[in-house]
Amino acid sequence: MSTSGLPDLVRDLPHLRALVESWHRAGLRVGVVPTMGALHQGHLSLVRRAAAETDRVIVTIFVNPRQFNSAADLAAYPRTEEADRLKLDGQGATLIYAPDGDTIYPPGFATTVSVEGLSEGLCGAYRPGHFAGMATVVTKLFTQTQADLAYFGEKDFQQLKIVQRLAVDLDLSITVIGCPTLREADGLAMSSRNVRLSSEARAIAPVLYAELQYLAGKLAEGRRMADVVDAAKRLIVAGGYQAVEYLELRAEADLAPLDTPLVPARLLVAAWLDGTRLIDNIAVPSLV
Repeated sequence: MSTSGLPDLVRDLPHLRALVESWHRAGLRVGVVPTMGALHQGHLSLVRRAAAETDRVIVTIFVNPRQFNSAADLAAYPRTEEADRLKLDGQGATLIYAPDGDTIYPPGFATTVSVEGLSEGLCGAYRPGHFAGMATVVTKLFTQTQADLAYFGEKDFQQLKIVQRLAVDLDLSITVIGCPTLREADGLAMSSRNVRLSSEARAIAPVLYAELQYLAGKLAEGRRMADVVDAAKRLIVAGGYQAVEYLELRAEADLAPLDTPLVPARLLVAAWLDGTRLIDNIAVPSLV
């Protein structure tokens, strides 16, 4: 069993469970980093964090068909398992768990996990069924890996809050830890979808983060979201994006809509560029 260098690859669930049970019997803590592959430095930062805080680290790779809203998007999602394994070399991952579709959704599978409230609005308004598909597969991966801690990036902040909620609501013996978004040098949030951008679009992409920072500055001056959001959307489109799906201020704790940051908050955005949907968010300190 590798604890450094290239991680082992496991596809069989009974094999995985036997390994994890042996680790737990030895008193070892297990971390899991759920992914859909196409790993980048943001994912690797989660693996390194997990390796620093646990004794064994499982990286799951499963492209989950139930959280895609179109067959074309699912087909276009990059599948780079061998390259992903090489990227994990020396990052602290013990093994990759890469189950097949029947292991996650066996014949007759009829259960869906959904989280009310947090799944509504933002991405949930534009991607019907996405968060139910995500919550279902994450619950499966948590129960299959029996990990003690799970690591998720803050880039998809709504997803993070949903996963934290479901772990509490379903009494899962796992702690979900949010980790800061990693960015390219020009500010673009790292994402597996960035590889789908043309060189021209990639040069435009940092506009999203720049406008979030500008808008956060206005809110810090005491401006109301209602007074500045339309101008911010126009600036994103003027910067080269095709459309803005949403740009909202939400409470960090429960994603409640806000007009001013009277509690710790997040600015969240989704926009289309070069046929690719990009999301981002930044923290906004409370004015109180």
